[in-house]
Amino acid sequence: MLSNDINVILPELVIAGFAMAILMWGVYSKREVGAQALWLVSLLFIGVGAWIAVADFGSHEAFNGMFINDAFARFAKITMLWSGAAVMLLSREYLTRAKLLKFEFPVLVALAMVGMMMMVSAGDMMSLYMGLELQSLSLYVIAAFNRNSLRSSEAGLKYFVLGALSSGLLLYGMSLVYGYTGATGFAAITEVIEAEGLPIGALIGLVFVVTGMSFKVSAAPFHMWTPDVYEGSPTPVTALFATAPKVAAAAMITRVLFDAFGGVVSDWQQILALLALLSMFVGSIAAIGQTNIKRLMAYSSIGHMGFAIMGLAAGTEAGVTNMLIYMVVYVATNIGVFAFILNMEKDGRAVTDISALSLYSKVAPGRALALLVLMFSLAGIPPLVGFFAKLYVLQAAFDAGLAWLAIAAVIASVISAYYYLRIIYLMYFGEPVEALDGKMPALHMGLLAASAAAMVFGIINMFGVEGFAANAAAALLG
Repeated sequence: MLSNDINVILPELVIAGFAMAILMWGVYSKREVGAQALWLVSLLFIGVGAWIAVADFGSHEAFNGMFINDAFARFAKITMLWSGAAVMLLSREYLTRAKLLKFEFPVLVALAMVGMMMMVSAGDMMSLYMGLELQSLSLYVIAAFNRNSLRSSEAGLKYFVLGALSSGLLLYGMSLVYGYTGATGFAAITEVIEAEGLPIGALIGLVFVVTGMSFKVSAAPFHMWTPDVYEGSPTPVTALFATAPKVAAAAMITRVLFDAFGGVVSDWQQILALLALLSMFVGSIAAIGQTNIKRLMAYSSIGHMGFAIMGLAAGTEAGVTNMLIYMVVYVATNIGVFAFILNMEKDGRAVTDISALSLYSKVAPGRALALLVLMFSLAGIPPLVGFFAKLYVLQAAFDAGLAWLAIAAVIASVISAYYYLRIIYLMYFGEPVEALDGKMPALHMGLLAASAAAMVFGIINMFGVEGFAANAAAALLG
């Protein structure tokens, strides 16, 4: 019934309706309401995330299986909503200083979030594409949100052009899958494959679908937009790109492969293994020569997405569980890192050059220590949580017979440690330079400290994330 369907998609409807209300408020208000809108959307994300965590929405499906609200979708949505709220709260000071705090920013982020939530709940190719395009179109605009910056405009244009290319590849793959299976619903596609096997045309379509989705998750060799967009976008936008959309894209790939093509793991396992291998090495090697910290974080994200994809390549429930754990740890770490980057300033100007961090430990020892912990965690150095996150996906790959990929991942991780340790070296042993003088607001300091503390104390029980991730993976593969 329609009422049951509406009940299932109520969180998405609430956020979409709220975004429309704020849009009307901003348009008709006689004063700038950007700051209030940003706070309201942040609180909305926190509230809806808590609501999804505790509420029972009745059925797990809506609209004849086109929308799925299982434990897997809820896990991804909570991660996206709370990370999105954290980034929004971090953004206020920076956007105010840059005179970019307009009401359109939180509205676009809210609409992008609706798209992301649709992506992770999609049970049909059509609903998947609708969610993906809603997310993408919103993110294209906020990438170019600083209209006075040529770099921001270039970032938005590159993201749009390459995003349109990836959407075209995705649509072409979907059309092939539909043409050879006669279905767009994931459950229906699975039934056709179980009854008739995977037609060669549908396999080619699957390759195009994975290619299109790889653009969204910044997997090599479809990563070319990532460094330029990360560098050119306003830093709060870069922080957003590094968190919630990454979770959405990883969950989307997982949903498509396991829900629609879960019976032919061997046919897509090799594709994912190759994507993981390339991403890990491209991210590790290309980051070594970077001098801009935002570009470095872009290549870091490419490498980390390689580790997440390696978990999926295992094709097992343990692989999905460990991928979800990895994404949560990655997002939590990035929130802390970007809380630091947003306050890298000298004489009121934003600074992104890594060399500016030289001897920063003498200027702000507490912040430097927190960043040290986060960099160690990103590098996967024990006993921090980042080490165990990598260990889990390595173990999943090894247990699935991908020992060669696990060994390659260890080598890539050792290479990547160089550029994380270089930042630590500069902060503690670098050459004297003019010190950064940006003041860190209490909220930023709190999130930086909380992120660093989570990387240390999370080794006790991962704050229960392991159990939630296991339930999510079981719901997807059950």
